[in-house]
Amino acid sequence: MSGDVRDDPYTRSIFSRDASAYSIEPLAVAFPRDAEDVAAAVRVCAQHGVPVLPRGAGTSLAGQTVGRAVILDTSRHMDSILQVDAHTRSARVQPGVVQDDLNRAAARHGLLFGPDTSTSNRATIGGMIGNNSAGSGSVLYGMTIDHVISLDVVLSDGSRATLAPVDIARVAQHAAADTLEGSLYRRLPALVEAHRAAIGSGFPDYWRRAGGYRLDRLAGSSPFDLARFVVGSEGTLVMISEATVGLVPLPAAKAIAVGHFTSVSGAIAATEDALTFGPSAVELIDKTILDLSRQKLEFAALGSILDGDPGALLFVTFNGDSPAEAAAGVEKLAELWQRHGHGYSTLRATTPAQQGALLRVRSAGLGLLMAASTGTRRPVAFIEDTAVDPARLSDYTARFAAVLRGHGLDAGFYGHCSVGCLHIRPFMDLTKPAEVNTMRAVAEEIRDLVKEFGGANSSEHGDGLARSEFNRHIFGDELYEAMREVKRIFDPDNRLNPGKIVDSPRMTENLR
Repeated sequence: MSGDVRDDPYTRSIFSRDASAYSIEPLAVAFPRDAEDVAAAVRVCAQHGVPVLPRGAGTSLAGQTVGRAVILDTSRHMDSILQVDAHTRSARVQPGVVQDDLNRAAARHGLLFGPDTSTSNRATIGGMIGNNSAGSGSVLYGMTIDHVISLDVVLSDGSRATLAPVDIARVAQHAAADTLEGSLYRRLPALVEAHRAAIGSGFPDYWRRAGGYRLDRLAGSSPFDLARFVVGSEGTLVMISEATVGLVPLPAAKAIAVGHFTSVSGAIAATEDALTFGPSAVELIDKTILDLSRQKLEFAALGSILDGDPGALLFVTFNGDSPAEAAAGVEKLAELWQRHGHGYSTLRATTPAQQGALLRVRSAGLGLLMAASTGTRRPVAFIEDTAVDPARLSDYTARFAAVLRGHGLDAGFYGHCSVGCLHIRPFMDLTKPAEVNTMRAVAEEIRDLVKEFGGANSSEHGDGLARSEFNRHIFGDELYEAMREVKRIFDPDNRLNPGKIVDSPRMTENLR
């Protein structure tokens, strides 16, 4: 390949970790320059029986981007925005393009990429596709899977293919080819038909999910769309070399209502009122994160803005065709909250200057929490990605908190209340065997709790090493076995990022 390859101890050490609690030293790290480099690397690894793992920014919180494999880092060279088409509202990009860079290019045409991650200044589009990322605006824009139009990919044998929606007649044409791509179109429709009942009943009821292989998407009506099917597959089915994604109109104006509450439960209870007026985001941060922000110079301005010492804040964002329209949503909500006795104060942020400090803290909430520590105890991401219907969020959160109390754990609360997604990271010391046992016990209890509420065990951060082990329990034996067959169809020799989504190690293995 034309890109460079490194296997020195320093490089392998750097790439042994991502943003998760896991660490596995790779065999080597390659930096492809183009699609043919990706294909060449996959072919060589296939010839030698060596696993290969695609990696964007390494922001994965569940351990997707670490493994005993040759890592392909697409963020170094494959970071070009190839085209932004205002007429079709689409963009063609390489997988290493950073989300903020795409949004800056799209903004010149009055557009943006809808999924809005808190790591937007480093998250790559390829990583977002691999993870099926979402973010604060998902109540309005959905998830990454809803914005993928087509993908250029490298398959597990090193061959290249373009995945896009195809009608039934073209499925038959593709299936006639004596290639790995042809076998996808021959075998996947039959797999779907054989397991249609399990597909219909095995997935969680709630829509916001990022776990398992999305056979529910293939089981829908025509067209047959493998591009969206592989979204969220975490590099276990294909390697992405180029993506065409949809863009959405950039809001002309936005305004934010910041509700002040004495407790997290009070803030969550006010979410239903907030959703009444169709906001683009409803975000929660608790006192733990607020106190962390006060320790950082870049967030010092927040102290002079807030009213008192709130136990939680609820950021409710309204888009509008004009500043007046956006501000009207804030006023309606403030009035309703006051009438229903929710919170003790509502801050109106209707100009970019007023919103600046608030948005910085909201976006940094995840990072502030991940960087925190209390002695040897640090927040650990392993149950941080569940989601339930917002109508059930209050009861669910109370039960969730009771599980943590039962194990003597403290945690910070942050999340997207608009879609019932909470990021909760208990403070733990995983150097102690007893704490590792507690980690597993809590993970199992939360897994069962979210299933009881009809929610998703992973709603935007994926399965990785933290949650893949539980997929059989979550989806049931038949659907899980169908997912294992999906893996065999795409990757007969189990070379693409093995051990993620199906046939994974225990979630307590490979800890840092």
